[in-house]
Amino acid sequence: MSLKDQAGFVKEVLSGDEKILESAFKLEQLYKKHKLKIWSLLILLVLFFAGRAGMQAYQEANLYDANSALLVLQENPSDSVALSTLKEKNPKLYELFSYMNAVKNKEGSKLSSLGSSSDALIADISKYHAAVIESKVVDSTYYLELSLVQEAYEALRGGKKDLAKQKLALVPENSAVSGIARLLRHYTIEVK
Repeated sequence: MSLKDQAGFVKEVLSGDEKILESAFKLEQLYKKHKLKIWSLLILLVLFFAGRAGMQAYQEANLYDANSALLVLQENPSDSVALSTLKEKNPKLYELFSYMNAVKNKEGSKLSSLGSSSDALIADISKYHAAVIESKVVDSTYYLELSLVQEAYEALRGGKKDLAKQKLALVPENSAVSGIARLLRHYTIEVK
């Protein structure tokens, strides 16, 4: 290697080191200029992830407490401590448990009160079961076909065969209650 080549090599190395040093100085100036913003962003990120982990741990603890209370209530439905814990920790599960017990014990008043639930499913099926207990007809979104069959049956009992036919025509053939609907349609046939 000649002296000229060595000088060129040293010059390239020094040029590369100079560029690295220049980049480091630019980075340092950028850091000094935006130090407050950088540290604020880092602190916010740490707080965000810590808060998120804390909320997740809190939700898991509530879920565990609610599940424990439900297990106690399955053994002893009259346990007031477990009932209040379930109501506090998981209100939707409490409503579902209340609904289950009200249907099991045929408590129409409890089912009627659950009819005003914020959960659309609980509200709808509670109103339906309260009406069934009181031998009334009610429209239901979740028990639509069953509600139609019940309306048709009540119409047949009242001698309104045309209304019963209309209600039974709304029950699809692939419905679970289509067999009952076919049987009721048989009662609407008039013999000539």
